[in-house]
Amino acid sequence: MGIDETERTGVVRDCYRAFENGDRELAERVLGAGLRFHAPPDPELDRAGYFERCWPNAGQLEEFEFVRLFERGEEVFVTYEARRVDGSRFRNTEVLTVRDGQIIEVEVYFGWELG
Repeated sequence: MGIDETERTGVVRDCYRAFENGDRELAERVLGAGLRFHAPPDPELDRAGYFERCWPNAGQLEEFEFVRLFERGEEVFVTYEARRVDGSRFRNTEVLTVRDGQIIEVEVYFGWELG
């Protein structure tokens, strides 16, 4: 039995909170062992690759503001605007697959600098 959609959204929110606060322990709990992470510079990272390549940026954001957050099946679609600690802002859209309480896949689409 899987988790319901409300719980999926909570898992995704926890993931962004972990990244925002640099909370590695929380990130370890919500990112599944078989995680696949896809982004233009890193088209296919596994979980270890994600923590090696992406996690060093954790804690460098002051906040995520969700513009869109909705679900379809196991997928959670997120568009957010984030503010870096230097005050600059950007917008990304991501599709996260959540199964059995953990994120198993992330697709990142980015490129919007907001100033």
